[in-house]
Amino acid sequence: MNIPSQAPGQHAASDDTSVRKNALFALFLVSTFNYIDRTILSILQIPIKTELGLSDAQMGALTGLSFALFYATLSLPVARLADRMSRRFLVAASLAIWSAMTGLSGLAIGFGTLVFFRIGVAIGESGSVPASVSLLADYYPPARRATAMSAWGLALPAGMMLGYSVTGWLAATVGWRLSFAIIGMAGLLLAPLALALIKEPPRGRFEAAGTRTETVPVRAALTFLWQEKAFRYVVLATMLHGFSQYAMMTWNAPFFTRNHGLSLQNVSLLMAMLSGAGGAVGMFLGGFLADRLAVRDQRWRVWIMALAVGTTVPVALAQYLVASTGLSIAMAAISSLLMIAYYGPVLAVTQSLVPAHMRAFSNAVLLLIFNLFGLGLGPWCTGMLSDLLVRQFGAGDNGLRYALSLSLISSVVGAMLFVYAARLYRAAMAQGKAPEVPGSRPIPTTTAPAKG
Repeated sequence: MNIPSQAPGQHAASDDTSVRKNALFALFLVSTFNYIDRTILSILQIPIKTELGLSDAQMGALTGLSFALFYATLSLPVARLADRMSRRFLVAASLAIWSAMTGLSGLAIGFGTLVFFRIGVAIGESGSVPASVSLLADYYPPARRATAMSAWGLALPAGMMLGYSVTGWLAATVGWRLSFAIIGMAGLLLAPLALALIKEPPRGRFEAAGTRTETVPVRAALTFLWQEKAFRYVVLATMLHGFSQYAMMTWNAPFFTRNHGLSLQNVSLLMAMLSGAGGAVGMFLGGFLADRLAVRDQRWRVWIMALAVGTTVPVALAQYLVASTGLSIAMAAISSLLMIAYYGPVLAVTQSLVPAHMRAFSNAVLLLIFNLFGLGLGPWCTGMLSDLLVRQFGAGDNGLRYALSLSLISSVVGAMLFVYAARLYRAAMAQGKAPEVPGSRPIPTTTAPAKG
């Protein structure tokens, strides 16, 4: 019997597909642990607050500000390393560092020690996302990038689902201190597996043939990003929505325990379902629809974000203000889907607006602004406002309800900025390629661009 010979290039294409899938799977697992380690404090803050006697403002600073200050500011220098060195080693090392600090968080004896360990987690996590986004941009061509980014982004709802459900069970079974230790150890065991599965792809492999530029000075890079109006307004819109998003993600569990009487175990399962099922559907649909609709009009990549963020506001308001627990949960399910649908498109849009050698750095800038304002201020300001409403206006348990409702104003402005950014994005993409950055020196391209 004759066996057909393999077509030229078939084996190479198969190998390339396998490498992509393995890398995407590994990066998904790493990112899942990233969000598990962030989420666990949202559930564990309930027993931690009781044992250590902390206020809402202190818990908001723990879950947001203390983490975001170091996570966001360190993302820039670490992203510079990702644009120069092996990104796979950076991802694995980051995972090992933040997992170790998560495990040590169980030794905390007060607010100060918890802040110290959260800073350690932030230092570790600062290196993972920019390097991961840069890797994915070199694994997948532009036409498939938003879908790939959204598939990787499913780690956010998956991590939150696991973080809420597993942590709620662990806290009820072994207490909050051992919960930190167990989850930290699991992350440490994953680090060598991630290193084995991720291969380093050529940088800029889907860019136009000819020349590429080496890493540019920080000042020139920042100037370029500021002058790229589409990038600027997309980042500003994302930043504003991030304030509301992180306020909701951090305070939803305490809201349901205080205002609807749910137990720790019940609220942890509820948050797992909302963040896991709702978040996963929203995350995937956002990227899928952006890629599909953009075939007709590039602006749909940004319009999808405007639509999702704008619709989140009235749905979330209903969640916080209705008296019925069942209706509040139903509205929470819809808002969990909508508020995260921007994730894949915003990564694809910002990555398409910059040259290949600036992808990790540009993502770090996005993270810096998004996390300082969103993660840093959203939970903290909402916690302070809740304390203020209770102390000064006698709001009682409704203080958190009203504080969360007011936090949604930020998303209203964000949705409007997304609408404006869509026009700028179409103009930028009409140029056909990302512009060169002044101050960078062209060097020959040694590898032919891969076909996508």
